[in-house]
Amino acid sequence: EVQLVESGGGLAQPGGSLRLSCAASGFDFNIADMSWARQAPGKGLEWVSVIRTGGVVSYYADSVKGRFTISRDNANNTVYLQLNSLKSEDTAVYYCAKRVSSNLGARTYRTPYGLYNYFGQGTQVTVSS
Repeated sequence: EVQLVESGGGLAQPGGSLRLSCAASGFDFNIADMSWARQAPGKGLEWVSVIRTGGVVSYYADSVKGRFTISRDNANNTVYLQLNSLKSEDTAVYYCAKRVSSNLGARTYRTPYGLYNYFGQGTQVTVSS
């Protein structure tokens, strides 16, 4: 059974930083492209970032480019998202996802780099002074 457990969210001030973690199990993490997405209150799911299997190639949505950094630790089956220069509009629930080959339902989202599905409950990020 695929498990993705997000952590690291919390309250941050505008301009502050947070580091999100996602612990993966139940599949071969080393050969899975991974992604982060977020859902702000009252809005749809927005993809944030994608990282390829080797950890060298990554992509970002324009809304976070230059502020967020995705990384992965294949030895420990963990993917991270470093959030810097936070803005109030970054407030959302953040989900970690793995690439999938077909639409699995409501938790599947499309990025320019493939389909991804999140399996966990997400972690809340709130940016407020």
